Amino acid sequence: MAGGSIDAYDLPERVARYDADMAVMHPNRAKMVEVALEVLPFAPEEPLAALDIGAGTAYFTARFLEAFPRARVQALDGAQAMIELARERLGPRQESVTFSVADFRDLGRILGGERFDVVFSSYALHHLTRDEKASVVRDAVSLLQPGGWLLNADIIVAESKRIEERVQDIRVRGILQRAAAGDPRFAGYEATRRYLDEMEAAEGDRPITLAEDLLVLREGGLEDVAVFWLEYREAVTGGRKP
Repeated sequence: MAGGSIDAYDLPERVARYDADMAVMHPNRAKMVEVALEVLPFAPEEPLAALDIGAGTAYFTARFLEAFPRARVQALDGAQAMIELARERLGPRQESVTFSVADFRDLGRILGGERFDVVFSSYALHHLTRDEKASVVRDAVSLLQPGGWLLNADIIVAESKRIEERVQDIRVRGILQRAAAGDPRFAGYEATRRYLDEMEAAEGDRPITLAEDLLVLREGGLEDVAVFWLEYREAVTGGRKP
């Protein structure tokens, strides 16, 4: 993750409104995590070891521990403020989580001696360049046990400029419908578009196409690579380590 992205997420005001903003800008988050959890071919009682890359406020980790209550999670994020909010979300469940504040581009060095049954991520890897994402995926796959799964719920970009423009128009209009009245960031179409552009520039967003995303997973060493859910500019992708 670029330094600017980490700094942006460490701002107290950004963290405080993170979950509320996610509901406005990514209303499918709950569905995406639900799909990712459904894909995993493990029994609820299994004592799984999992890695959350870019844990944020631990939304995915919390849902994972609900589905697999005997699991343990290594939660990695670049911002201390996010980790603090994650602890608040998890409450007593944080006893099943080990938190690390680190740049997940150094995944192999940070966690080189550990092995996991599941690696998951949500709304994090699109902050990386294509090459950085490929490196993180390779490192993540190297940390997986044979038969382990990697799942990613994230943002993609359309291959066609015309389709991307149409998808972005749908996105802005949806945000305007969901946003609270009086929020100056979403005061109208142009204000919303300007806010999104500035936010994405500050956070270093670099989404890739779905085809490239699947190729990165295959090149990283996964098999049975698939897109398990897709709507406009968001997708759940993943695969299994042989």
